[in-house]
Amino acid sequence: MNTQKKILIADDETINLDFFEVMLSKLGFVVEKCDDGAEVVEKVRKFLPDLIILDNIMPGMTGREITKILKNDPNFMNISIIMLSALDDVKDKVAGFEAGADDYITKPFNFTEVLARINAVLRNRALFDQIKKREARLVLAEELNVDLREKLSVFIGSIDELDKAISTICENAAANNVNISGETLAGQIKPISEKILSVRKHIAALDARIEKTINEWDNLKKDEIGLSVLENHIRKFLHQDGAGDKG
Repeated sequence: MNTQKKILIADDETINLDFFEVMLSKLGFVVEKCDDGAEVVEKVRKFLPDLIILDNIMPGMTGREITKILKNDPNFMNISIIMLSALDDVKDKVAGFEAGADDYITKPFNFTEVLARINAVLRNRALFDQIKKREARLVLAEELNVDLREKLSVFIGSIDELDKAISTICENAAANNVNISGETLAGQIKPISEKILSVRKHIAALDARIEKTINEWDNLKKDEIGLSVLENHIRKFLHQDGAGDKG
């Protein structure tokens, strides 16, 4: 367990606030409390929690309303939310998940279960964060490949011009019977031409490798879905059984 994780408890029942504060603080979490729905968003701005335990029925604003606000804000959309509610009807659970809650627990609750849900939600969020980081790295690698293709094209053009210049020099030297220290200019330039040819071969191999990588990425993209869509699919899959318990 990461002892630096921050949890905001939002509930209008003082007994729940005090209970969660004591129990979670003992487990190493940094805990803040809020007992009014209208103040939750402002509290989130100041505290920036990793997870919110959010009562659905509170004065000022409901938990679902708060969840929708946070999930539609790019600054807070990745904060995990566990919704607490005395409403245990399937439609209430579904509404909570559709608003963006990561989990839904009905009252009265068992703290051992709540703690297990907290740890599971935090693990899932850590997994999504790692996926996002890897996705960002892949995007950078893809951009680098495209940039390399463009730079290679410019480099090849420069080598072509160099080859033409060498050929012109050799032709002029041959026409004028130019030689330096008993060796023709063409003979001195030959090692340079061979080195250029070697460079061309390496460039061709690199270009082919880049082309293969780009084609592989294009093929993979045909079947990929966006990370946000993937996250929603996983969330629905994780909770479809729970939402269907009373169906």
